[in-house]
Amino acid sequence: MLCATEKKITMKETKRHYDAVVVGLGKTGLSCVRYLLDEGLDIAVTDSRVNPPGLSTFKSECTSVPAFLGEINTETLLSSDQIILSPGVSLKNEAVKQAIAHGIPVFGDIEIFCQQAKAPIIAVSGSNGKSTVTTLVAAMTQQAGLKTCVGGNLGTPVLELLNEGIPDIYVLELSSFQLETTFSLSAHASVVLNITPDHMDRYANSDEYANAKKKIYSGNGLMVINKDDAVVKTMDDSSRQSISFTLGETDKNNFGITKDNGEVWLCQGDNKIINQDELGIKGEHNVANALAAMALASSVNVPVEAMVKTLKRFSGLEHRCQRVATINKVNWFNDSKATNVGACIASIKGLCDLGKIILIAGGDSKGADLSSLSPIIKRYVKHVLLMGVDAKKIANVIDSTVIHDFVIDMNEAVDIASSVAEAGDVVLLAPACASLDMYENYQQRGDVFVAAVNSLEAR
Repeated sequence: MLCATEKKITMKETKRHYDAVVVGLGKTGLSCVRYLLDEGLDIAVTDSRVNPPGLSTFKSECTSVPAFLGEINTETLLSSDQIILSPGVSLKNEAVKQAIAHGIPVFGDIEIFCQQAKAPIIAVSGSNGKSTVTTLVAAMTQQAGLKTCVGGNLGTPVLELLNEGIPDIYVLELSSFQLETTFSLSAHASVVLNITPDHMDRYANSDEYANAKKKIYSGNGLMVINKDDAVVKTMDDSSRQSISFTLGETDKNNFGITKDNGEVWLCQGDNKIINQDELGIKGEHNVANALAAMALASSVNVPVEAMVKTLKRFSGLEHRCQRVATINKVNWFNDSKATNVGACIASIKGLCDLGKIILIAGGDSKGADLSSLSPIIKRYVKHVLLMGVDAKKIANVIDSTVIHDFVIDMNEAVDIASSVAEAGDVVLLAPACASLDMYENYQQRGDVFVAAVNSLEAR
C-alpha cells in the first residue's frame, strides 16, 4: 500500500475535514485503514488506547494518516463524512453518540464488505459454537470443491477477503458487535446457533443482545433455526424459507437425531447421515454444531459424502474443548473459549460422561448472571478452582456441597487439580468468563493452561 504524502502521527491537529474516520486500531481497524486508503479516501484514526495493538504496523505503513490516541476524539468524528467503527467500540460511546446525533453515518467493516462482495455469504452467529460451525461449513464446502473464503470474527478481517478474488462462497463468523453496525447483509444462508446472556457489560439486557444477533437474519436468504433454543425459535419468519436443527427427532428436510438399536444417528428427515460415535468432535453441544453446519452446507448443495468426510476428520479447534493430555488416567481439557456461562455449561455437559470434573473457572464475568452455573456444577463437578476478578462471584453461586478453592494463577490451579484428581477424572478449563483481567485474550489463557499441563508430564 502506498501513502500519498509523508507526515508524522500526531495527537492533535487543527480542524480538518475527512472522508472517513476509523475508530479503533486493532486488526479490524487496520484492515479498514488499508481498504480506505486503497480507495483514495482522506482518512484519520482515533482510539481510546494510547498504544493500540495495530499501532506499530500502522506507523510503518500509513505515515500520511493522522492518529488521535488516548481517547476517541470527538472533534475528529464530527469532522468526518462517515465513521467506520471497530466492533470493540460501542455505539453507546459518548463521542460516537454525538456523531450519530449530528447525522454522520456510522457503520463497520462488515457493512462495507456486504456492499462490495460478489459471491454468496453463509453467515454464522450465536453465543457459543460459532467458530466451530464456521470452520466446519468452510471445510465442507472446500471438500465439495467450492472455492471458499473464511473470515470475520474468526481469522481474516473481511475486507482483506476482497483481495483474494471472487470465490464461490464466503463463510463468515459474525459477532453481535459486528452485527450492530451492519445494515446491508442479505446472506444466502444464516444462523443464530443459540442465545445465552453474554456481554452484559455492553448491552442493557438480554433482549438488546438477542436483537443484535437477530440482524444476521436480515434480507431474504435461508434461515437456519435452532428449534431447541427458546429465543432463536422466536426469530423464525413464516414468510421466509427456513430449515431447522434439533437434538430431538425431526421431520421433512430438517436436521436432527434418531436412535436405532441403541445407536444415535445425525439425520436429515428420515435419512441417516453419520453415527454420533463417528464424529471427530465430542459432546452434545458439538452434535448440535454438526447439525447446524450440515444445514448451512446443504444450502449450497454440498453432497452428504463431503459433509461426512469433514465431520469424521474435524477434531475441534484450539481452546475449544481441546483434549490436552491424559496423565495417570486423568483427562485434561482446554476450553478457554468458554468465555460465558452458557459455554461453560455446554462444556461440562459435553464431558460429564467421561468422569467426575475438576473445573478451573473465573475471570471477568462481564456483568453476567452466574446463577445458572449452580445446578450443573452441583451435579457434575467435584472440585472448583477459581481465579480472576470475579472468582468470588462464582463462589457465591456454587452449592456448599461442592469443594472450591481460590488460586492466584493458572499454574497454581493446575498444580492443585493434579493433586486432587483421581484416575478417571476430567480436569476442565472452562472459565465462564472473559480473560482480559489476567491475559491478553482467551488464547493466551489457554496457552498458559496447556503449558502448565505439559509441565506435569515432564515431572
